[in-house]
Amino acid sequence: VAVTTRLLVSHLSGIRHYEKDIAKVKEEKEKANRAFKLTKPCQDKEQKEKEGKGTEKTDSVKPKKEREGEVKSQNSKPGRRDKEFEQEEYYLKEKFESVIESLKIFKNDPLFFKPGDQFLYSTYGFTLLSAVVERASGQKFTDYMLKMFRDLDMLSTVLDDNEAMIYNRARCYVYNKKGRLVNAPYVDNSYKWAGGGFLSSVGDLLKFGNALLYSYQAGQFKNTNSKLLPGYLKPDTVAMMWTPVPKTEVSWDRDGKYAMAWAVVEKNQQCGCCRQQRHYASHTGGAVGASSVLLILPEELGSEAGNTGLVAPPRGVVVTIICNMQSVSLNSTALKIAREFDKERWAE
Repeated sequence: VAVTTRLLVSHLSGIRHYEKDIAKVKEEKEKANRAFKLTKPCQDKEQKEKEGKGTEKTDSVKPKKEREGEVKSQNSKPGRRDKEFEQEEYYLKEKFESVIESLKIFKNDPLFFKPGDQFLYSTYGFTLLSAVVERASGQKFTDYMLKMFRDLDMLSTVLDDNEAMIYNRARCYVYNKKGRLVNAPYVDNSYKWAGGGFLSSVGDLLKFGNALLYSYQAGQFKNTNSKLLPGYLKPDTVAMMWTPVPKTEVSWDRDGKYAMAWAVVEKNQQCGCCRQQRHYASHTGGAVGASSVLLILPEELGSEAGNTGLVAPPRGVVVTIICNMQSVSLNSTALKIAREFDKERWAE
């Protein structure tokens, strides 16, 4: 079979995640799908009731995943751990000198399916991507990324290296089996730099989000009086990254699809005066003792925006949250914040 970089970046490669048993992966997926189907009738009934009362549909009808998360949080107890974090490979302590060396963890394991046939989120798929970058660039993946961070002025974004003295590094926490808050266990993330091996700050992630949003919109402002600098990426590149890929899915928002390293929800409204989906791109992060999200809600620009000279990119809302605690669901919170700022802007 052929595994391309596009398949890797959209998690369609068939390379396993932390779970080595495909039967268990299928079982968990079936459980999640059954739970979603059970909640749907209740959600539909709730929506009809609210529509009958004449409430504002855009704000009153919450995204499916958001409601699922609320139900889950109401029924969960402190200390209840995400099953994914029960996988042993989350807690590796071995230090790898290069991403090529870290491929040994999974390189002899069978693919779970023919590449391109199914979606399976895989951190190891991104480890293989980082090895491709390393070979193509002729330099260490970590050096390549740190140069990119400097270009983007992300000076607080560094490798999560246990030995290095990192200014303002936060301590990470988890709930133990008794529901008590304790320090997260020691791990070495050198086996997955690309999938979860960097430390950053809210300010740096906002810079990253704005750089992408600027790149995405720069092509729409060609006729402005003031000459714009080019984006860090070409507009077509970002548009391609934010285009949903068939056969993919997103665990943190059922309205979305996976694209290229981003989850994307497309603009959609099926009926007048009913719930609207705004186009946005996001990604959550989960690590031992930490959770995060970066969400980008581009402003919907009219055809006249690029000709007036009164506005310039980036136009929209970028929300990022970093939490030094494990298994915290953040995407729905980030989306609520983005919508509030978006409403305020339109109200002005």
